[in-house]
Amino acid sequence: MKAPVTPAIRFLRQHKVHFEPHLYRYEPKGGTAASARELGVAEEQVVKTLVFQDSDRKPLLVLMDGVHEVSLKKLARDLSLKSLEPCKPEVAQKHTGCLVGGTSPFGIRKDLPVYLEEGILKHPIIYINGGKRGFLVALNPNEIVRILKPSLVRVGI
Repeated sequence: MKAPVTPAIRFLRQHKVHFEPHLYRYEPKGGTAASARELGVAEEQVVKTLVFQDSDRKPLLVLMDGVHEVSLKKLARDLSLKSLEPCKPEVAQKHTGCLVGGTSPFGIRKDLPVYLEEGILKHPIIYINGGKRGFLVALNPNEIVRILKPSLVRVGI
């Protein structure tokens, strides 16, 4: 099966990022455990793109490894915000243009602040959504730093 050309793929090509496309059988609510199993890689190398909003409903992205959750309390405190909460799926889709389960940080609808869990950078290769359910791209995590210029955080629990 041929890999799709999503806005994320166009963005990666435009920024001259070397990546390898990986299609797999998408499993609703399977999360990173299912995609890691399908691709035969460590779950900590699979990076999820999470969409949150602050108390003023301003959205932001957090890139977190597959084995940790985001401590919203710690992230809110680190960003000097009153509170943070996950966006509802339809709101996340409005901000990114991607369905939940297929959210990529690349080539999204709105330019959102991006926060990257620092530990992700220890891996030579990570797997992150390519903008469609059942589609991950493998790339060097330093490319995320180069093209998205995220703020590095330590908010995994």
